[in-house]
Amino acid sequence: MRVIFMGTPEFSVPVLDALVEAGHEIAAVYCQPPRPAGRGKKDRPTPVHARAEALGLEVRHPVSLKGSEEQQAFAALNADVAVVVAYGLILPQAVLDAPRAGCLNIHASLLPRWRGAAPIHRAIMAGDTHTGICIMQMEAGLDTGPVLLRKETEIGGEETTAALHDRLSLMGARMIVDALATLPDLKAEPQPEAGVTYASKIDKAEAQIDWSVAAEEVDRKIRGLSPFPGAWFEVDGQRLKVLASRLAEDTGAAGTVLDDKLTVACGSGAVELLRLQRAGKGAQDREVFLRGFTLAKGTNLLTTQDAE
Repeated sequence: MRVIFMGTPEFSVPVLDALVEAGHEIAAVYCQPPRPAGRGKKDRPTPVHARAEALGLEVRHPVSLKGSEEQQAFAALNADVAVVVAYGLILPQAVLDAPRAGCLNIHASLLPRWRGAAPIHRAIMAGDTHTGICIMQMEAGLDTGPVLLRKETEIGGEETTAALHDRLSLMGARMIVDALATLPDLKAEPQPEAGVTYASKIDKAEAQIDWSVAAEEVDRKIRGLSPFPGAWFEVDGQRLKVLASRLAEDTGAAGTVLDDKLTVACGSGAVELLRLQRAGKGAQDREVFLRGFTLAKGTNLLTTQDAE
């Protein structure tokens, strides 16, 4: 098929690769524009932009698709279908209607649960035991379109957003190839009205760890916000991000460091902090982190936090 691909972050790259490997003709790749990044704040192309150029594909990165000129340029590609995955721009109706088979979206949740921007983060933070991928026929509403294909997967008890992200990305890549191969035979199933939830964009303000809540909630926040923006707490004036954790069986006063292995008591239960990052430094596993930073047994992180 003649395909327009629309995606921006790392999550989208395996999908582009899978479409190319399956022999589809990529008419053009749409992604977000390069943005300043790194210490020099030089414009850096997005992961999809970089991969598309490496594959010798035409790359377009309009700031908006609302203008008639951009819409005409899109329609002129004469595509059979557009495949959209984590693109980052609203598609006007004229764009949705341009390809002969419309626009298909790869969404990382079991719709109608977790429509919106951050379905992987929200599923882990909410304590969902399962998630998945839906291939959806796009329409004007936010992730409201009928589902052509869906597949479920279990969320591991210690799985982070980073790990689940990678699994779902590969799952989506396989599924879209299958969907395009059988597109005339697929039945579009309308989403049920019951069970709709919205995965709002992650706000950095919600990343601070509250040790007074249950250990399960703390653990889910740590795993759900790893690697970005990273759940954090402060001690001795330093902000520490926690990028991996697991539940522990110990108990104690909320916020208390219970041993020399970074087990911290919560409102109920406790968590082990397995991977941490200090400001300006790389992430480190617990054993390596403790060689350069002491968090003494008996320290109460709630008290330290309140004092600051």
